[in-house]
Amino acid sequence: MSEYAVTNPATGEVVADYPTASDAEIAAAIEAAAKTGRSWSRTSTVAERAALLGRVADLHEERREQLANVIVREMGKPLDQSLGEVDFSAAIYRYYADNAEAFLADEQIDLLDGGGSAVIKRGPLGVLLGIMPWNYPYYQVARFAGPNLAVGNTILLKHAPQCPESAELLQLIFNEAGFPQGAYVDIRATNDQIADIIADPRVAAVSLTGSERAGAAVGEIAGRNLKKCVLELGGADPFIVLSTDDLDATVEAAVAGRMENTGQACNAAKRFIVAEGIYDDFLAKFTDKMLAAADGIAPLSSERAAATLEQQVVQAVEQGATLTAAGERNGAFFPPGVLTGVTVDNDVYHQELFGPVAIVFKAGSEEEAVEIANDTPFGLGSYVFTTDAEQAERVANQIDAGMVFVNAVGAEGVELPFGGIKRSGFGRELGRFGIDEFVNKKMIRVAG
Repeated sequence: MSEYAVTNPATGEVVADYPTASDAEIAAAIEAAAKTGRSWSRTSTVAERAALLGRVADLHEERREQLANVIVREMGKPLDQSLGEVDFSAAIYRYYADNAEAFLADEQIDLLDGGGSAVIKRGPLGVLLGIMPWNYPYYQVARFAGPNLAVGNTILLKHAPQCPESAELLQLIFNEAGFPQGAYVDIRATNDQIADIIADPRVAAVSLTGSERAGAAVGEIAGRNLKKCVLELGGADPFIVLSTDDLDATVEAAVAGRMENTGQACNAAKRFIVAEGIYDDFLAKFTDKMLAAADGIAPLSSERAAATLEQQVVQAVEQGATLTAAGERNGAFFPPGVLTGVTVDNDVYHQELFGPVAIVFKAGSEEEAVEIANDTPFGLGSYVFTTDAEQAERVANQIDAGMVFVNAVGAEGVELPFGGIKRSGFGRELGRFGIDEFVNKKMIRVAG
């Protein structure tokens, strides 16, 4: 059986196998991307490339149901969330179609001596390798490929082995939108082939969204070959509750923050840090809501993913934590649960739980809440809930993360930069900052 296969996590059925690329096919893909990259950025304008992205957005909207149904089958995402992902992806392409010219416009530099002129011109680096995960098969591609195709870079896209059907549909969309052959190339590569692609001198840079282990491996190869990389890795995002004038609404937000994509999101709320005065009431309501979410819950992406989460939870309990859960694992279906009594010497304290399990902590003060929030190897997103605006600003400024959301979950937007620090990676995607990662900011100085 090929490494690339569609396996329905709800049933365990292997729906389709896809062949892994041969070395000759990989070589042809690199050459096609390099050849197109040498000419396309010079023979097309930003406006022309942006118009193609607009057509990609149109095609996402026209094929919304088809695209959504595919990822329901590939990785178990609920249909409503799958449709939402397609919509968000279309919005990303549309955003860069509308704004690429302004983002990539020449930037004049004020010279200190006043003589002559200097300008920054933004242009492509060349061939980019994108390594994308299974949990958001369209959105992850959109936030990488959209801005970089507008710049004039060409794309080699390696998707997760369990998402070959959605990857194939995306290739068809880029082709039909009018991108030249080699501008966007889907590749079903092995890990060994990926290492060779990164090392290839025709490949300028790499972007990966995935695990810490994958990020470390890609970063090592990229560094050894002097290639820039952007890494978006794991997260154990804190959800800090310091005060509320509507506990039920805050609990609803907390559950929504934990259960997005059945808990399989890097920036999902995972550690809930609650002020001592409202801890008991929050925990009771939150636990009830989490356990109630078991009704109609979607499977995790695979039985292996569910077994990994089960192992982490069992170990946490063995090391002293208390688990309140809605049942036991059944194949890829994992019951929602809440862990309490997790101390710093428990392994799960510093781990990421990728599924519908939350850890709840009690904080005796604002300072202790911040300390718990920052006591993690990760630094992707975070959430702060409080009725005190000054406290919100003060705490947000102290959180060690790439993103802080105050009194809101699900507030990401196409215009907002996405990324983290520490072991959550580096670099940004989306917004104006996302289009600036893989550009040559060429300075041209003309003497007076």
